[in-house]
Amino acid sequence: MDWLFQTTDSLSYVFLRFGLAMTFFFHGTQHAFGWHGGKGMKDQIANWHNKYHIPVAIGMFGTFVELFTVISMALGFLIRPAAFFLAIFIATAMFKSHWGHGFFLQQKGGGSGIEYTLALLLMTLAVLFGGAGAFSIDRMISR
Repeated sequence: MDWLFQTTDSLSYVFLRFGLAMTFFFHGTQHAFGWHGGKGMKDQIANWHNKYHIPVAIGMFGTFVELFTVISMALGFLIRPAAFFLAIFIATAMFKSHWGHGFFLQQKGGGSGIEYTLALLLMTLAVLFGGAGAFSIDRMISR
């Protein structure tokens, strides 16, 4: 259990956490609620199912992961489980949706490459292995 909450006082993880929290607040609320021009949960999960053959239950869990990540990263609580599931979510998106479009985010002819999802995945892996860092509930628990 110690490894779950163990972290350092590093501020670098705080910046990574807040970057992920902000990104997945906007991205997750697009998917779950249709905010910011998104599809909403029903249409988003149907899209994942029809286009990428992702089972409905897995799509619903993925949407939950996106929203849980926002709370977890903002508070610095249960960072490692949140980062683990978020890494799986991002890796799935990267391979199913972006891999066939090359590396760069902007592509001629449509589609976006792995550039952005790779950056998010690496940020998530850094938090998974480094912990929540300073100003986190995990840090208070680990003391």
